[in-house]
Amino acid sequence: MVLLAQFIGALYGLLAVILGAFGAHALKKSFSEGQLKSFETGVKYQMYHAVVLLILGFNYNLNTPLEKYMIYCFVFGTFLFSFSIYGLTLSASKGKKLKLLGPITPVGGLLLVVAWCLLLYSFIQNVI
Repeated sequence: MVLLAQFIGALYGLLAVILGAFGAHALKKSFSEGQLKSFETGVKYQMYHAVVLLILGFNYNLNTPLEKYMIYCFVFGTFLFSFSIYGLTLSASKGKKLKLLGPITPVGGLLLVVAWCLLLYSFIQNVI
């Protein structure tokens, strides 16, 4: 589980830098200001959670069920949240918005909220 968190964290970080540069340069001409802000939100959240995955991967054993669920929620939540935003903004810029992606973004956000709650619970559990 540690290697999964570290690998996905590094992959998400790499992709966030690439997608951020792509958004700042290549998409600037074809995106509206709102689409560009949405795309940037996806990149920011992806990078934030890439760093979280790396920190957790280097500081936790990640062998308890709580820690495993937390990592899965961060991994899948980030994927669903950020990549659905990328799909929505890219498809909207082409005039063919993929509406089926719309409900996926809040599911990803909910998984991220659950992941943060699990992390908080793990801290509380260690104090009590």
